[in-house]
Amino acid sequence: MDEPEHAPPTPPVRVFLLDDHEVVRRGLHDLIDAEPDMEVVGEAGTGAEALVRGPALRPDVAILDVRLPDSDGITVCRELRTRTPGLACLMLTSFDDDDALLDAIMAGASGYVLKQIRGSDLISAVRTVASGQSMLDPATTARLMSALRDPRGEGAAQQEEDARLTVLSEREREILALIGEGLTNRQIGERLYLSEKTVKNGISRLLAKLGVERRIQAAVIAAQFPPRPGREG
Repeated sequence: MDEPEHAPPTPPVRVFLLDDHEVVRRGLHDLIDAEPDMEVVGEAGTGAEALVRGPALRPDVAILDVRLPDSDGITVCRELRTRTPGLACLMLTSFDDDDALLDAIMAGASGYVLKQIRGSDLISAVRTVASGQSMLDPATTARLMSALRDPRGEGAAQQEEDARLTVLSEREREILALIGEGLTNRQIGERLYLSEKTVKNGISRLLAKLGVERRIQAAVIAAQFPPRPGREG
């Protein structure tokens, strides 16, 4: 009988660490390297170091401290993702900060977790973002979106329409508004009498027009600047 074919082993997830505290980096390093499917390929203590070392190491995931002595992790996230296509950034912070969460989302971060997180949960978060999914705490995200929609909140003061919305067609504006309500593709299709495939294609087009990559980024835009119907792009 023929020998059964074995799939080649999956390479470990390459992780880069950025934190200004050596003890934190060492703890993260030991935690991640203990996993057979992960390896730490490099680390940095400042934003400047991360921007020099990170792109050369081609990590799959970067765990970035939000607050740094010379910069901030969100700026580093934006720069690293520009220089390293496909990189997933997991923001790590000591503070439950809605402003930082909003900035992280719009910088393209794949996840945002608190340093109080358990080690096993952090490992799960790394695996989640490495697979291309988002890892944003649902309760925190829901609170943020609610604040953005609340006309009495700071984030939802009456603002002029985001210029990016002017390029959307009326149908795309309808889809964007429903994304902002948290509806799934199937629910959007049912609401607009469209197939899921049509909705998926429409979302891909509107994300490209808005200049964002993630659905949650579009949801934030929809919450801040509710799309106005009746204008073709």
